[in-house]
Amino acid sequence: MASVELLSVIGNEYNPEILQAAYEPRSAQELSETLGVPIATCYRRIEELTEADLLELYDRPLSDEHRRINVYRRNVDEVHVEFRQGDCTVRVEARSEVKNKLDDVWRSLADR
Repeated sequence: MASVELLSVIGNEYNPEILQAAYEPRSAQELSETLGVPIATCYRRIEELTEADLLELYDRPLSDEHRRINVYRRNVDEVHVEFRQGDCTVRVEARSEVKNKLDDVWRSLADR
């Protein structure tokens, strides 16, 4: 994705808050309630962030009502924006493999 397009996605209302809150896996409902974002808007923003590869579908656990729910987690640890001589550059640092593996271990322990 081009830097300007990526910056536009990051700059959309609620997207920075969703990314910040998704440091750990959360459902759209959790994000909506925690951030005070209308649920329909939250789903649109999640789709936008997922398409930009900033957020990922992490898991699909069963809810208490025995329905599958989508749980999302951010793919990035840092976003750097640089404006220089009329150019805009956005550099994204992916979530580290160590963090991904730790999350997987915790998830497997929780499933027991």
